[in-house]
Amino acid sequence: LAGVASRAESPLIRELAERCRPPEGVAEEILAAIDESAPLHVRDGGVIRAGYSSELDTLRDVAHGGREWIARIESEERERTGIKSLKVGYNSVFGYYIEVSKANTALVPDHYIRKQTTTNAERYITPELKEHEATVLGAQERAVALEQELFAQVRGAVAARAQELLGVARAVAELDALASLAETAHANRWVCPEVDDSDEILVQAGRHPVVEKSLGMGAFVPNDVKVDTRDDCLLIITGPNMAGKSTYLRQTALIVLLAQAGSFVPADRAKIGVVDRIFTRIGARDELASARSTFMVEMTETANILNNATSRSLVLLDEIGRGTSTYDGLSIAWAVAEFLAKARIKTLFATHYHHLNQLASQLPGVRNYRVAVREEADRIIWLHRIMPGGTDRSYGIQVARLAGLPEEVVARAQEVLRDLEEDESGAGILPRRAPAPAQVRQLTLFEAAPSPVVEKLKKMDISTMTPVEALTALWQLQKEAEKE
Repeated sequence: LAGVASRAESPLIRELAERCRPPEGVAEEILAAIDESAPLHVRDGGVIRAGYSSELDTLRDVAHGGREWIARIESEERERTGIKSLKVGYNSVFGYYIEVSKANTALVPDHYIRKQTTTNAERYITPELKEHEATVLGAQERAVALEQELFAQVRGAVAARAQELLGVARAVAELDALASLAETAHANRWVCPEVDDSDEILVQAGRHPVVEKSLGMGAFVPNDVKVDTRDDCLLIITGPNMAGKSTYLRQTALIVLLAQAGSFVPADRAKIGVVDRIFTRIGARDELASARSTFMVEMTETANILNNATSRSLVLLDEIGRGTSTYDGLSIAWAVAEFLAKARIKTLFATHYHHLNQLASQLPGVRNYRVAVREEADRIIWLHRIMPGGTDRSYGIQVARLAGLPEEVVARAQEVLRDLEEDESGAGILPRRAPAPAQVRQLTLFEAAPSPVVEKLKKMDISTMTPVEALTALWQLQKEAEKE
């Protein structure tokens, strides 16, 4: 490893290569002392390599030769006594013994000493058997004890070089991390970011590394990011569910984190001003064990951000205020956005509260962005492209249809939505109409019902719309008019 790394062009890699060289003599001592097929525990024996200790080798020979002697004596006694079923066994109570079945006890020689009676056999010992047993068992015990002693010596010698070995381990770990980052960057077309002390985060064609990997190369839609503490300090991001707002927030955090860790980043270009912390408020969860509701958890995390974020921080907020009533949630989201904008803290704020788009005309540094979609009849197609400008639709009903809600529920939801959109005075949040019993709309004899299309047209402020937004609104009105 050190030899390969030493040929690298990078001074850092060459430095790590020098640190990867193991302390002299340690590896050689381990290789000479420890057997390659050593067991898990020293007490099992066989840890020390043959040839490392002549004393251990001698004890092993005696123990191994003793087992061969037991096999030989069993064969000799069978021939001498004519008892074919005779066998030599061992137990922990009285060691080695000669076992003879009860049917053959009449053939047992006089010098056999009976030691134990079992159901089907008699067990005997002889002076010669016990004498050799002592030699064999003693050799085995001494060999195990000597192995443990030798292993402790080797372990102590290695431990004495622990600091040097830990230094090598750290260098190998750094090389491993750098090699992994390099391989990932090369395989996934990542680029080297510019990291400086500015207040700006600028990313061109940024991508979420995990989502991109799951979708396959080329399927992920990249997006730009520009946020600083001056003209673009608070980005209000609106758009429908499942359009990619949360992914956009997460990929920005990951790109900044990777850049400051020294890695290449998934983008075409990235200029990252160093941040002191990345604060996130993404996702919804409760904490039953601590008796905290989803909204309480959300507010606690938001409070931590507002109390600790600085102009050097990056803040990512996703759907602040959704855990409570509409007006309470909107009020909290508005106040939080105002606070962050006035404090000039770099913030990406994803929300369904379209009213927050008004902040762009009230506070400097606030910018509106939306996630583009394309409508086809009652269907929407997510384009996952972040574009300048706000939006006033969340397409929640279309998402509900995709999720499989019954069509009658979807149709009723559209009716309720129209009621609520027609009455934005706040007089009542409940729909004015009950579910229609039939699809045909019945007019009165002398008075025509007001057209929702006309009412929406009256409320539009064309002077604040971009050409694209105006065309989109006109197209939507045309579709609604065709349904009447």
